[in-house]
Amino acid sequence: MSALTEPTTAPAPRSGGGIGQSVRDSLVIARRNLIRMSRIPEVVLFGLIQPIMFVVLFSYVFGGSMNIGGSTDPVVYRNFLMAGIFAQTVTFATAGAGAGIADDMHKGLVDRFRSLPMARGAVLTGRTLADLVQTMLTVLVLTIVALLVGWRIHEGVPKALGAFGLLLLLGYAFSWIGALIGLSVRTPEAATSGGLIWLFPVTFISNAFVDSSQMAGWLQPIADWNPFSATVQACRVLFGNPGVSTSDAWPMQHSVWASLIWSVVIVVVFRTLAVRKYRSVAV
Repeated sequence: MSALTEPTTAPAPRSGGGIGQSVRDSLVIARRNLIRMSRIPEVVLFGLIQPIMFVVLFSYVFGGSMNIGGSTDPVVYRNFLMAGIFAQTVTFATAGAGAGIADDMHKGLVDRFRSLPMARGAVLTGRTLADLVQTMLTVLVLTIVALLVGWRIHEGVPKALGAFGLLLLLGYAFSWIGALIGLSVRTPEAATSGGLIWLFPVTFISNAFVDSSQMAGWLQPIADWNPFSATVQACRVLFGNPGVSTSDAWPMQHSVWASLIWSVVIVVVFRTLAVRKYRSVAV
């Protein structure tokens, strides 16, 4: 009498789909990028030096010549300035995100990730989450520097935390633009240049450093409807800082909602485009 044995089947490979699997894979990639960043401390250091230089230069070089609400007091300008510097700092992290992804592609890491049973979007999500953690560290250090030069909040800690939340959301949204740029170029150097070129008009044609009412008439609506301006305005309102815009433009009158809407739309649109681009280059 012969024994009958059922054929054994090999376990199916882990699926790359599903929200839970995507979250786990994204966290693994984020951890990998954070470890990598910790092994290259000069990158973090240089990322901290740049915003500090902006604070010092704008505060002490231009502070006495700026008219904010009828006052040319440098302390008033420093309080006006900091919301713009915070927003500029979180958005300039975009170039780093793009360069990091371009570097991974250049070194062939994308091909290695492709061979693994993991969610496609996890590579990009993990990278943007790691950049968000680095941005949080930069904002923390910048906050300390701002307090040292005379910046203060006047609407309480809860609203200030809300402002920082909007800043980080804006930075995370812009990092997806950087991800798309990083996937669209051939070298990390090109990603860095491409990530900065468009940021300069976005940050300077805004209410970050001067009130939009002082700009040329045709520039004012561009500045008022700039997503960057909405976040800066929202932060000034939540921080209780001087220079809150009196423009009738909807984003300026409803800046908190405008900041949230702009950031969410940017995440949805550019994450979709970046993941689609990633799939097209990884086939």
